[in-house]
Amino acid sequence: MIGVQGSGSDERLRRIEAVTDATLSQLDVHDLLEELLDRVGEVLRVDTAAILLLDVHAQQLVATAAKGLKEEGRQGSRISVGQGFAGRVAREKQPVKLDNVTAADDPILFGRGVRSLLGVPMLAGGEVIGVLHVGCLEPHRFTSEDVELLQLAADRASLASRTRASSIDRTAALALQRSLLPTHLPDAPGVDMAARYVPGHDAGVGGDWYDVFTLPSGWLGVVIGDVSGHGLRSAVVMGRLRSALRAYALVCDDPAAALTLLDRKVQHFETGNLATVLYAMISPDRAAVQMSLAGHLPPILGTPGQPAVALDIPVDLPLGIGAHQPPRRRTEVAFPPGAALICYTDGLVERRGEVIDVGIERLCSAVEPGPAETVCAHIMTTLAPEQATDDIALLAIRATDKGQSREPDGARRGGGVTHLGGRA
Repeated sequence: MIGVQGSGSDERLRRIEAVTDATLSQLDVHDLLEELLDRVGEVLRVDTAAILLLDVHAQQLVATAAKGLKEEGRQGSRISVGQGFAGRVAREKQPVKLDNVTAADDPILFGRGVRSLLGVPMLAGGEVIGVLHVGCLEPHRFTSEDVELLQLAADRASLASRTRASSIDRTAALALQRSLLPTHLPDAPGVDMAARYVPGHDAGVGGDWYDVFTLPSGWLGVVIGDVSGHGLRSAVVMGRLRSALRAYALVCDDPAAALTLLDRKVQHFETGNLATVLYAMISPDRAAVQMSLAGHLPPILGTPGQPAVALDIPVDLPLGIGAHQPPRRRTEVAFPPGAALICYTDGLVERRGEVIDVGIERLCSAVEPGPAETVCAHIMTTLAPEQATDDIALLAIRATDKGQSREPDGARRGGGVTHLGGRA
């Protein structure tokens, strides 16, 4: 079918509006792409139109929507980048016009009777994410105006596809993150525990996590951490660190040593990622806590009859900073009956325009003696905004009665803070 060129400025405006209409955004992505192809086919008077999106890992274009020659655009059919007409457009990253298609140009489309083709790349950040192409069953010469119009349509499709991909990533990241967070905290003698996790609203799902596990020795492992960045990648890294730290906890009876091993893993296998982590070990008799901080905010200790305070313990470098770091340090803190240890990520206390110390002081004021669930609920009600801009992870552990007899470890335990190993 021969294409019809626009007649004057009114016709040109009508053609542009057809592919940039704001009402398209009210459709879901699949319906939007289908409607967009209908409109492209109408204004360009072509016989076939197709959108193929790039599978980055396979380096193949996947048929996602098509009009006209259904065989050409079977849902899920694939074409390698560089092969066929669509593959050529993706490889060259610029519009391609073929007034007279030959079998060498694209044997499949030529075999379906297509004699003229126009294709444009779908771009995001300068990278190809797909291809939009149209064709005619009769020889036809596409104009520069046709190219501009098809590129407008491709840009509209790119925006919708990026929105869809972002939504899929966020859903996957949230599902992954929630699958890795404990569905319920373990039953451990001598402690009462509660936790909260709230995904960020503006920045998207990040790499915050918490974990509690009982070790064969009777010690209780407590972890809270935050992987830098947001989205699926951060959630995946978080899952790897969580699993690795559990493994290291089985072979290390020192939290500083476990974090040292975890740091080596990040530097070797997760290059370019940073994470802050608090790893604490609560003694079998629940009378003391040993901990090490890798760039993480200090926990809060609320003791009955005393104001809650941020523990004054050394903070070492985050994980992933680089080699040749000073030795990581372990600190021991007394954990009297009725005391609550509050571990958290920065989303709970950090606010734009104020120093983080203000948020930590606000958290200290919100810690009141009582069951861990009550402590957690009160903190969230007092501090957590209705729509958190960053992820929030919160873990409250309260000492109740005594647990098992504490194993001797050569560490000194008293009423204050003791720095063990490394440097004081």
